Amino acid sequence: MTLIGRLRRISALFAVVLVFALLPLAAQEPANASSSSTPGVVQQHDGQHDFDWEIGKWKLHISRLVHPLSGSKEWIELNGTVVARPIWDGKGNFAEIRADGPNGQHLEFLSLRLYNPKARQWTLNFASSISGVLSVPKYGEFKDRRGEFYDQEDFNGRMIFVRFLFFDVSPDSGRSEQAFSNDGGKTWETNWINTYTRVKE
Repeated sequence: MTLIGRLRRISALFAVVLVFALLPLAAQEPANASSSSTPGVVQQHDGQHDFDWEIGKWKLHISRLVHPLSGSKEWIELNGTVVARPIWDGKGNFAEIRADGPNGQHLEFLSLRLYNPKARQWTLNFASSISGVLSVPKYGEFKDRRGEFYDQEDFNGRMIFVRFLFFDVSPDSGRSEQAFSNDGGKTWETNWINTYTRVKE
């Protein structure tokens, strides 16, 4: 073998050794890169614990508009309880609502809240003991401890927008409201107000 051939062979062998020596460093680089924050990049909020404030038992006061979207101003007041339990390590929760009002009214609801980690959004799914059917899911998220959720559903034969809000939340109190819009979201009529007070155990 000529001198040039030997040099080429040594160069090729050195290149192979160098590649294998650098492979572990290359494999480590993505892991290190992902663990460090990139300047100027805003980290997205992971909202899977946004309902943690509600886990536990609460006293509930409900103000309910009797005939929504009719021009009526007649409200009724109900009192009851909410018991909220976590599922899936906080990626969901289940709330049971019971309330009693005037004239022997008794309401039983459940609210199933599920978190989609890819979309970073929650769905709210309601059902009552009267219908036994889950409602159309409301989609939304929390920002600055305020949750906003929306859907579109049938109300008295007409498609309307529905909004559900959580706000003024703290470890011992909270408030939520439901509102309807029959003009595409230009105006909203609040028809259900929940006020929560934690039961200390």
